Amino acid sequence: MTEGNGKSRGNGSNGADPQETLFEFPCRFPIKVMGRHEDNFRDHVVELITAEVGSIDPDDISVRPSRKGQFISVTVTFEATSRSQLDAVYRSLTASVRVLYVI
Repeated sequence: MTEGNGKSRGNGSNGADPQETLFEFPCRFPIKVMGRHEDNFRDHVVELITAEVGSIDPDDISVRPSRKGQFISVTVTFEATSRSQLDAVYRSLTASVRVLYVI
């Protein structure tokens, strides 16, 4: 519903996007990416993320294979500077056909 002043009402918020208030930026942000355990999947994930955030310390990357070895998860922790940067990282990762899940 819109009031006469053009402002929306009815959601109880003060006009701020609730998703914008979940994090304080900059912040360290871990992101887990899962895919098939294929050659260079780790490098593929790191390449997609660094395209959006810049260089990543190798100590901030961890890899874990699934129990049967068919899948792999790559967790990358980076310094997130804004919500739009996080959105760009998620868009880049989910656009890749090699990425099955992003958490």
